[in-house]
Amino acid sequence: MHNKNHHVGRFIGSLFLSAALSACALTPVTLAAAAPQDERVYDREHKDYHHWDDHENAAWHRFVAEQHWQDHEYAKATRKEQNAYWNWRHNHPD
Repeated sequence: MHNKNHHVGRFIGSLFLSAALSACALTPVTLAAAAPQDERVYDREHKDYHHWDDHENAAWHRFVAEQHWQDHEYAKATRKEQNAYWNWRHNHPD
């Protein structure tokens, strides 16, 4: 009987360990997905930082639409596009 209980205990322990490791493995993915929404972006021409959040992202997409550019993310924009955005943004404060 002792041998059977030992195997059952090891099996249950393995299940708990697997569940804990799975939970830890999923957490960084969730945090990594949220990180781009909470970062600072440097404006080279105005020599200042801007907090990039959902509000700033919406302003970026509004700017892109006004320019009649194909929609794309700020991070994939050229330096020229980013500089144009910050010039526009400084003239269009909230």
